[in-house]
Amino acid sequence: MPILEFQNVSKVYNKVYKKVTRALTDVSFTVEDGEFVSVIRSSGSGKSTILSCFNRLVDATQGVLIFDGHDVNCAGKKELRQIRKKTGMIFQHYNLVDRLSVIENVLHGRLGYKSAISGAAGHYTEREKENAFQILEKLGLTEQSYKRCDELSGGQKQRVGIARSIMQKPKLILCDEPIVPLDPGSSKVIKDHLSGINKTMKITCIFNLHQVDVEMKYSRRIIGAAMGRIVYDGPPERLTKEKIHEIYQSNEGELITDVRRV
Repeated sequence: MPILEFQNVSKVYNKVYKKVTRALTDVSFTVEDGEFVSVIRSSGSGKSTILSCFNRLVDATQGVLIFDGHDVNCAGKKELRQIRKKTGMIFQHYNLVDRLSVIENVLHGRLGYKSAISGAAGHYTEREKENAFQILEKLGLTEQSYKRCDELSGGQKQRVGIARSIMQKPKLILCDEPIVPLDPGSSKVIKDHLSGINKTMKITCIFNLHQVDVEMKYSRRIIGAAMGRIVYDGPPERLTKEKIHEIYQSNEGELITDVRRV
């Protein structure tokens, strides 16, 4: 059964001077429970808008968006809170509270389950704390548990973001260009962790990135967007140079030959 469905979703932005930008046009696809799906696109082709519409950071102009049985576009505040509890987010720029420790940031993954007063006071159960330390151990961050996040490297910060997402016990993790600011070594560590989480914890992952060579190595399914439309949806081995040229409007498809030799 699909955990996520986009049904003819469109998004139009009305910008300054009455300029209209159509970010998405009749986008339709489904994601099965437990899938690892990568979305690739050229700059400005609507990839980030897909994520933003999903968690209602922006409202779709038209269409239907279903997640785990919830109609996202019609969800009220209480239902939207339930949707967001089930959805982990890993951001390009980490979105951590730098002045707080690693363990405090990880525990923030439980805020969706707390009342406003309990969350503000930082009240967490011993079981939640124990679980947070176990996750940090799996991600190789035990020694950093009590460090402030502004003392960490970029790769360590991103692993904290992953740990925070896992603390939510999500059904889906949305990864918004999580390796863009990282060096190649740190990028590989992050990609391996996310792939492992998908396989061992059976958490559905949608991984958004513009680097097609990365997606070819790690994804079992790729969705390609161009000019706000879906132009490819299938396995990486069927993604041709011509189709990548259509997606990127460049010769980035040349990367495919080298990737398939790995």
